[in-house]
Amino acid sequence: MKLEDYIADPASRFATVVMADTNGLLRGQMVSVSSLKGIAKNGMGMAPAQLSLDPTDVLQTIPGVNDETGDFHDDPLQLDPATVRRLPWSKPGHDLLVLSNFTGESAKMCPRSILKSVLARASEAGFFPKYGMELEYTLFDETPESAKSKGYRNLKPATQHASHDLTIYQALQTEWYEAISDMCEPLRIDLAKMHEEIGAGFMEACIGAGEGTEPADQLVLLKNFIRALALRQGKSVTFMPRWNEQADSQSIHLHVSLKDKAGKPLFYDPAGRNGVSQTFLHFLGGLQKYIGDMTLIFQPTVNSYRRFAPGTFAPPGLTWGYENRTTCFRLVGHDAGSLRVENRLPGADTNPYLTAAATIAAGVAGIIEGVEPDPETLGSGYAQTPPRDFARSMPEAIERLRGSDFAKDWLGPRFVEAFTATREGQYNEFRRKVPDVELERFFDLG
Repeated sequence: MKLEDYIADPASRFATVVMADTNGLLRGQMVSVSSLKGIAKNGMGMAPAQLSLDPTDVLQTIPGVNDETGDFHDDPLQLDPATVRRLPWSKPGHDLLVLSNFTGESAKMCPRSILKSVLARASEAGFFPKYGMELEYTLFDETPESAKSKGYRNLKPATQHASHDLTIYQALQTEWYEAISDMCEPLRIDLAKMHEEIGAGFMEACIGAGEGTEPADQLVLLKNFIRALALRQGKSVTFMPRWNEQADSQSIHLHVSLKDKAGKPLFYDPAGRNGVSQTFLHFLGGLQKYIGDMTLIFQPTVNSYRRFAPGTFAPPGLTWGYENRTTCFRLVGHDAGSLRVENRLPGADTNPYLTAAATIAAGVAGIIEGVEPDPETLGSGYAQTPPRDFARSMPEAIERLRGSDFAKDWLGPRFVEAFTATREGQYNEFRRKVPDVELERFFDLG
């Protein structure tokens, strides 16, 4: 379906125009088809202050946007006609969905615009990424209201204990998995795999690899509409990296490979150990050199850092290894068509556009600069001291991103300023909170 065909169809009434905020949440408006004609040509106004919102619409401060100098103005969203899709539960004539991104000054803070900029810079250097993503989440037999009434404790997950790849539990959840599959078809999401994970109600959905912004577009859609599907079924899902003390960590894993302009895979060399080319090694070197200073992109909330508590299946440091899940950068595949790197650092709360942009930027820069990686981690990465580390706290992550010349170069100084400001606001807000566990531990005798 093309945008112009929908506009020309006399049965068409409304369309939904959306953009992704820094949290990866879709925000937009339903517009009439008569309005859509002008919007397709001239764009649609939206306040860049939307980029300062927390997931629950707590307004954080972006300098020059919504501080004492800000005027809460609108900037134009540019529609991307290639992203036209159908909404899964809307009736014909009301079911068009189209993605957009900010243009002009606000593009410097817009996640989708930033990914487009990084991809353009990579292509100018002769590198064309192909990437896919895995999304982990937990499904609950709770409504948002029932979860809140319980104080988010003693919740009932969809399965009662760990069920990694157990067919019996996948059969039990057949209606859920089939509903996701049905939902993905009109949304044009290339759903490649679904399965039970390593905790109660813990599940994973994977999208196939693609090029351009399409894989990130698809994961943003998948994440938003899985939540909508759960709400429609009287259930809840969470993408919190750590939703309670017993839960394992929840992630988004990004798989990346590179081709040249002629379409030749660049990561494979039959003469290399495990088929790994020198270009691939330099890509890994770039990841190790630059990803740590961009931890905040991969761990963007106060909850993100609880994922790295001892005993969780999270990366131990900025390590790499072939078919080694105890490293941060796991090499996967065995030939030119399959060899790739899996970035295991991002939490499930990360923004897919920013995760892809930061990973691709770091790796491509490593190739351009000829950065050599640290020695490969052999055996369990948890039993070894990593040579390099990512930020282990939100304040450290904020300061490392704020001071990163690399991030300012590839992602833009305006993005770094805005993103660190909003996350610093979130952190300072939570510093004022007194958690229940502190009251339980210290109230009487502390």
